[in-house]
Amino acid sequence: MAELPRVVFVGAIEGSKLALETLIEHGLVPVAVATLPLSKAHRHSDFVDLRPLAQAAGSQVLEISNCNSPEALQSLRELQPDLIFVMGWSQICRAEFLAIPTQGCIGYHPAPLPVNRGRAVIPWTILQDREQTGCTLFWLDDGVDSGDILAQQCFPVSADETAGSLYRKHLDALRSMLAENIPLLLQHRAPRRVQDHSSASWCARRRPEHGLIDWQRDAAEVWRLVRAVGEPYPGAFSYFAGQKLTVWSADWVGEAPHSAVPGQIVSIDAEGALVQCGDGLHLRLIAVQLEGQPVQQPLGVLKRHEQLGR
Repeated sequence: MAELPRVVFVGAIEGSKLALETLIEHGLVPVAVATLPLSKAHRHSDFVDLRPLAQAAGSQVLEISNCNSPEALQSLRELQPDLIFVMGWSQICRAEFLAIPTQGCIGYHPAPLPVNRGRAVIPWTILQDREQTGCTLFWLDDGVDSGDILAQQCFPVSADETAGSLYRKHLDALRSMLAENIPLLLQHRAPRRVQDHSSASWCARRRPEHGLIDWQRDAAEVWRLVRAVGEPYPGAFSYFAGQKLTVWSADWVGEAPHSAVPGQIVSIDAEGALVQCGDGLHLRLIAVQLEGQPVQQPLGVLKRHEQLGR
């Protein structure tokens, strides 16, 4: 039997944990797992502590804040890896990092590259109102999500897709792609398909403040925003009586027999709060949260005729 490659794993989020579990399940136990210290957990809304899993598997744990720092690079060189998996890590791996493993660095991106390179891809996929998306295992190079494709899987985006449901689809796809391609990596037969760079598109970074709801927008746009930035992300938000109000869940309603100003609550009951948007169409808010309070049904928080957004 061929000797297993020396693997290092770098990551810090829920998808990282699934990828690491998959490698371990298939006998590719990393010699070390590099992850964020707990003091830096705030960098990711979906942060997961990988240390218990790594320690249980017998992997050395490296806590690093910057994968390109001289200290991190020296620690990685000392491990003499053949492969480095970088999955769920927000920093770009620079040339010195990429030169360390003898066989290369493998990354994961939640889009069918070269489409939607960049940041916050799951929210952007919903905001773009795409009917289909995908994900990619690829060989890291000195660009941003521009390396050769190792494997790719595509799947539909539902009309009512949320960030959470799309995130789970990506986790399932990541697990299956890794399981299918680990044997090829071990046999040195893993593909390297050059991306069509002329077809590339990019997604910009999103911040929590980009979740602010503009009730003057069409109801369809507001609904997309609520679905796009919900769990595991910070959520879409507005204001109610001067307090920040996060809208975690909403349903499409469309036409309703009400005349109101954008953001006004036209009815409220046990099913939710009906709100009119800028195009005269309506959404029903299902789960909301005033700052500092638990998530609740709107009936216990909001009032009919009040206007959101101020």
